[in-house]
Amino acid sequence: MNAPTQHPPAVRTTCAYCGVGCGVLAKPDGRGGAAITGDPEHPANFGRLCSKGSALGETLALDTRLLHPMRRGADSAMARTSWDDALDTVANGFADVIAKHGPDSVAFYLSGQLLTEDYYVANKLMKGFVGSANVDTNSRLCMASSVAGHRRAFGSDTVPGTYADLDQADLIVLVGSNAAWCHPVLYQRIIANKRARGATIVVIDPRRTASVEDDDLHLPVAPGMDTVLFSGLLVHLADTLALDDAYLEAHTTGLTEALVRAREIAPDIAATAAMTGVDAADIARFFALFRATERVVTCYSQGVNQSAQGTDKVNAIINCHLSTGRIGRPGMGPFSLTGQPNAMGGREVGGLANQLAAHMGFDAEAIDRVGRFWRAPNMARREGLKAVQLFEAIDRGEIKALWIMATNPAVSLPRADVVQEALRKLDLLVISENVISNDTVAAGAHVLLPAAAWGEKDGTVTNSERRISRQRAFLPLPGEAKPDWWSVAQVAQRMGFGDAFAYHSAAQVFREHAALSAFENDGRRDFDIGALADLSDEAFNALDPVQWPARAGKPATDTRFFADGHFFTPDGRARLIAPAMPALHEAPSPAFPLLLNTGRVRDQWHTMTRSGLSPRLGAHLPEPFVELHPDDAAAAGLKDGGFARITTTHGACILKVIVSAGQRRGSLFAPIHWSGETAATARVGALVAPVTDPFSGQPEAKATPAAIARVDYALRGFVLSRQPLTLSGDDWWARVAVRNGAGLLIASDEPASAWRGRAATLFGDGVELAEYLDAPRQSFRAAAFENGRLIGCLFVGPAEATPTWDAVKTLFEADALPDRQRRAVLSGRSTDGVADTGPIVCACFGVGLTSIRDAIESAAAISVDDIGRHLRAGTNCGSCLPELRKIVAGAKVGETV
Repeated sequence: MNAPTQHPPAVRTTCAYCGVGCGVLAKPDGRGGAAITGDPEHPANFGRLCSKGSALGETLALDTRLLHPMRRGADSAMARTSWDDALDTVANGFADVIAKHGPDSVAFYLSGQLLTEDYYVANKLMKGFVGSANVDTNSRLCMASSVAGHRRAFGSDTVPGTYADLDQADLIVLVGSNAAWCHPVLYQRIIANKRARGATIVVIDPRRTASVEDDDLHLPVAPGMDTVLFSGLLVHLADTLALDDAYLEAHTTGLTEALVRAREIAPDIAATAAMTGVDAADIARFFALFRATERVVTCYSQGVNQSAQGTDKVNAIINCHLSTGRIGRPGMGPFSLTGQPNAMGGREVGGLANQLAAHMGFDAEAIDRVGRFWRAPNMARREGLKAVQLFEAIDRGEIKALWIMATNPAVSLPRADVVQEALRKLDLLVISENVISNDTVAAGAHVLLPAAAWGEKDGTVTNSERRISRQRAFLPLPGEAKPDWWSVAQVAQRMGFGDAFAYHSAAQVFREHAALSAFENDGRRDFDIGALADLSDEAFNALDPVQWPARAGKPATDTRFFADGHFFTPDGRARLIAPAMPALHEAPSPAFPLLLNTGRVRDQWHTMTRSGLSPRLGAHLPEPFVELHPDDAAAAGLKDGGFARITTTHGACILKVIVSAGQRRGSLFAPIHWSGETAATARVGALVAPVTDPFSGQPEAKATPAAIARVDYALRGFVLSRQPLTLSGDDWWARVAVRNGAGLLIASDEPASAWRGRAATLFGDGVELAEYLDAPRQSFRAAAFENGRLIGCLFVGPAEATPTWDAVKTLFEADALPDRQRRAVLSGRSTDGVADTGPIVCACFGVGLTSIRDAIESAAAISVDDIGRHLRAGTNCGSCLPELRKIVAGAKVGETV
């Protein structure tokens, strides 16, 4: 009798996506994949995962991976090389540039996708040994304004609260945060509080997002006017005698200046309403709620941070909490929700150009302290260039060599087209990546270094509540991939800094990082994990999630900060900050009458190099789109489902149109995720102005003046193929992951007969091609078979009768088709009774709109809870619950008409 197959046990690790930092159980299947579930023992999520986390198992294939070092040859072609050759090329290249042009002629650009250990070694090399602070991170694009606001108010970059405050608050204010889509596990925690304890939710956002439930108060604040709203709140609190005078006297300074400025900005509710564009009665209700509710948590995210006045917005929020003493105690405080899995860890090690490691700045004492700890021969003496300025310096030729790790700036940065061209000017462009191709790689890398990916990495990340968790490897390193800390250490050794970079494990790096946090600290700095500095390798491997501070020799206590009223300023008092008068960096004009707001969607992540591999995630919103109000759509002659060209002074995109009454008049919303790799003309970063906050250096991504115009295509359709396809010419296309192949949604002005000529080219020679052409109706369909297997489909038809691909995609995803279904492929319908589920609503369980409506119409489900019981939709991460409620409400309206 054969012995039963032994499968490896589940490995406890941490999700690769947002700053919630959910614990994951990964159970390898022995074939390079893994079953992914939430870790019920992790305190960030208690077993819940969002749609993206649940689909991590679909992103582990090696098809798109960079598996070997590559170097550009004399013929400009990239070719495989050895690690020794690649590392020598990087080390010698950086050394040569430094010798010729000085240390400020080189730079690193890092990422919140890196582990803390990777971040630490890169910062140590650049700031301590190269001698330049030109090392910044894509976290500059998401949370730098929070850092600057914290440091101005608290004297340190300290997030005061914990996730437990969301369970205990009686009023939760979401500012510029679509938590239902961007932090869904936390959002469900907030909703649980609302259901169980009656907590009130206020959502402050120009858009009526999925985070707004019917009974929530929504304040559709005008772009850039958050400072006005919270200045008005501060004035209201003062005028109604709601300030905590004793707290202010004992623990703060700056009230007079902050209040004088607030009165200049928003002297009363009427003025606040006029400037914010929010109904005065709703503002009065919000102010009354804040005044009367002691336990208030104000959660804010990219809608606050990604602004030319982001730091002032952060401080305007913090002012209201400091002035009422609502900080540091259970259920209250300002709370920054970070975007990336290790944005916080990057802050801990000095990942930003204006920081040193362990939350230290560039004052003389800190420079000396870090230099002595590292035994660094060439400490950077001043702040480096922040992200936008860094790439502008590359464009001017001032930066000659750049090492990019785990990020895609040719998509994500403002003026992305200019960034891509600037990269081509470098004498040396080194990219550490785990994908073989993206828009940044396409800019012309000289050296590509294969990096470990999630599932292979080993180290730590820190989430939004300062909780350090382990990312553990549960898959072997594929090909010649290596951890990023190893690559940096190897280069450092080749540059002559071997003794300081003789690391043999992530645990060793972590111990040094923890020791630095405690070095000459004695409670004077917020970040201290000295209790972890002596962990053995075994203890590091077994480390449970832990919040900082974790001071050596000190008992573990409540990890909220500032309960004792002591802050990290020289006098121990918090600062209330007087913000500048708010104004848009550039107002709309007749040429550009709208404001472009960029952001994220529920089921994709950053530039889709990981999430874009999941068929499940690609089914919800498969195409790049622009959302606008019905009035603006009518003025531009646009219709829902059509196409439009969005133009700014920096670039243009063509996107699918979604008309929504939840969108603010005069504003456009477009997601950031699509790139040149995944769509024909949808790099939204190319449209964004390179305007930055004067304190944080964070770019404005929420208010770029824009114009919109209708674009008509004669035909629309789709292509399915077993092999990746790319269309050329003037066709519009968007790549979508499908099982067992690849899909393109397309739009074109070429006639159906021309597509007949292209079909054979798309699917290759030697295939059996079944075709249907109706030239008068401009309809063409083709199905390609090889040895009886369906290997490709091409459907195009008139735009007003676009062929849908749901049933065909189901047939295509099968490994083999019986003859009856083979003959029916061109009909676009299944012949075996398989239902067309319609557009996906619940990505966790693949539940489509048609299935939901069928359940409602059959009375099998008449409520959201019924849908959960009948179809499972909404029972995992809950991020589809707002959409389900709208569907149910729509059905009920239809019944009463």
